[in-house]
Amino acid sequence: MTANCILERIAQTESTNNDLLERWRAGTLLDPVARIAHEQTAGKGRAGRVWLANPADSMCFSYAHPFNKNPAQLTGLSLVVGMAVLTGIAQACKIDLPDLYQAGLRLKWPNDLLLNGAKFGGILIEGGQAKAGDPSWMIVGIGLNLKNAKAIKASLDQAGVKVGSIEQLLSNTSLPDTDYLWLTLLESLQTHFQKFEKEGFPAFQAEWLQWDAYANQSVCISGAGQEPIYGIAQGVDSHGALLLKQADKTTTIYAGDVSLRMQA
Repeated sequence: MTANCILERIAQTESTNNDLLERWRAGTLLDPVARIAHEQTAGKGRAGRVWLANPADSMCFSYAHPFNKNPAQLTGLSLVVGMAVLTGIAQACKIDLPDLYQAGLRLKWPNDLLLNGAKFGGILIEGGQAKAGDPSWMIVGIGLNLKNAKAIKASLDQAGVKVGSIEQLLSNTSLPDTDYLWLTLLESLQTHFQKFEKEGFPAFQAEWLQWDAYANQSVCISGAGQEPIYGIAQGVDSHGALLLKQADKTTTIYAGDVSLRMQA
């Protein structure tokens, strides 16, 4: 098994996303790079949140990939990444995708992976285009809980947070080797990105809707200094934007700095 990119394995860093972002800003990213750290001391989530992970129980890595599109043409990328991660997990753990679905694995718009409502993975995408005509370098950060969900939850110290792990999917088999899982995920990301480059998000829309954790559920959208808005989640459009049905209209929500949650 090989991944068509530069592979970097390190013991510790503040943030693998920041490491690769610094190279992009300096103009030194020339080829796709995947960087994995045993421990991240300042891991990041969306909207400036901290991503906490127990090093022995989690996997955190970033992948820098150039797209021959401008950033406005890359809407829906986080949803494509979620599907790539699902496929990679299925392949590495030798589980069919329908079986993962039956086990309760879902995707939460725009960037989380859930197992029976408990978060076990997150996605953070940063980067951009230095100038018109240049490739758009996207730094895709992925964090996955591999095992010991209870210990990870304890380290979060957040009441009400549900935490899951890949181990909970494996009733009869053991977790795959971390390097093997990493390489399988990278291959899946590259395959999905090739299709996304050629066909855009519409090629993935129907499949993503099958994994939508909040389909037809009452939800609340909050964040970005705006008043919360409520409605029924109606999937996503061909650009990957959330469709929120309200009393007399359907509102289109782009990812940005917003949070999606079920209504209490």
